[in-house]
Amino acid sequence: MNEQQIKAYLEENKIDKIKFAFADIDGILRGKVIHPKKFIDGLQSGYGFCDVVFGWDSSDVCYDNVQLTGWHTGYPDKLCRIDLSTLRNVPWQDNIPFFLADFSDPKGTDLPACPRSLLKHIIKQCTDMGYHAEFAQEFEWFNFRETPQSINDKNFTNINTLTPGMFGYSILRTSENSDFYYDLFNLLTQFNIPIEGLHTETGPGVYEAAIAHDEVLAAADKAVLFKTAVKEIAYKHGIMASFMAKWTETLPGCSGHIHQSLWTADQGENLFYDANDKHKMSDLHKHYLAGQLYCMPHLLPMYAPTINSYKRLVEGAWAPTTLTWGVENRTTALRVINTTPGLTRLETRIPGADTNPYLAMAAALASGLYGIRNKLTLGTPQTIGNGYQDKKNGVLASNLYDAAVAMQNSGIAKELFGEGFVEHFTQTRLWEHRQYAKHVSDWELKRYFEII
Repeated sequence: MNEQQIKAYLEENKIDKIKFAFADIDGILRGKVIHPKKFIDGLQSGYGFCDVVFGWDSSDVCYDNVQLTGWHTGYPDKLCRIDLSTLRNVPWQDNIPFFLADFSDPKGTDLPACPRSLLKHIIKQCTDMGYHAEFAQEFEWFNFRETPQSINDKNFTNINTLTPGMFGYSILRTSENSDFYYDLFNLLTQFNIPIEGLHTETGPGVYEAAIAHDEVLAAADKAVLFKTAVKEIAYKHGIMASFMAKWTETLPGCSGHIHQSLWTADQGENLFYDANDKHKMSDLHKHYLAGQLYCMPHLLPMYAPTINSYKRLVEGAWAPTTLTWGVENRTTALRVINTTPGLTRLETRIPGADTNPYLAMAAALASGLYGIRNKLTLGTPQTIGNGYQDKKNGVLASNLYDAAVAMQNSGIAKELFGEGFVEHFTQTRLWEHRQYAKHVSDWELKRYFEII
């Protein structure tokens, strides 16, 4: 709907409040509920937010190492703008109208820290090259019989999972909590996040959902909204949902794999498919894949943004550790799926459920386009068998600090995303490392308290 249609919709339906939000650097939705008049008044000028929303971490602690904002700037307002095409109603909140926003500037001077604006910039490059990008993200997450209050009261110890046991693809376990399970499927679909499949994964209380593919910006919007929507629906059932990459060392981590393909501008042909190729891969597909392999070490924090991300990326835990690709190989970083022409695609398996979808998809698309522009060839042969043992092309950084320093010093990262974004984003990741490094863990107390 355009602006006039939106105004008519609000008036005809006697809408008395509107909810909108944007994603911060960590992919956390920040937003407001506003009066319809304020909504209409800001459609052209934008809506002011204190720019501390890009100057603090996920716990609202202000960074001391970024230049974009801080005490040195006085924390002024920055204007975000609502994207009218993102209108949907929240079915579990009395169908309140909801919009997504970002800090894109009509003059082209976007806020460098805004993840959605960054993705829009990469999409324009893709469109200018004559391609239509189709993306989808799938998520695994754990569910717990807890509330925010109960888990804080217990200091995040003795956490109760929704169900016991390792019940991957279990029909029985979903029947046990069928009200919650079917609410997820039905309400998410009503919220314009159509779910292709929803099932249990191996682990106590862990679910997996595949979101239907869409144009890349719409796909990223759906992925960002999916995580918050699942948490809100879970709250209504007295359940907490967690998208941590690895909440315990004894269980598999939670993935956020990204599926992608490039199509003709009219979406009539999947440009990744070639019936005459041994692996059904077009040259374009190979260039795209080669670009991702080449750029991966330069952009790893965009796929693995937290300290916890790297505790998922360990050998033999269904997450990649090497710079590898393979056809239908779930041990490699990049998996080619080539079952049919329409479904031929690339799956980037590095991202966990803790990713910011805008940044992860921007990294995947930008690096793929880099490979196409530079006609990079697949010099690295595909991995047959165990990708964890195939280290000839290199391995992924094992911690956030090393990954962030590599990205901060990378000319490739700056070429793809600009110095403003790279500097701000990597500083936020280095801040995250500092917060972790000064923390004294239970492991340290148990290991050293008495014996040293």
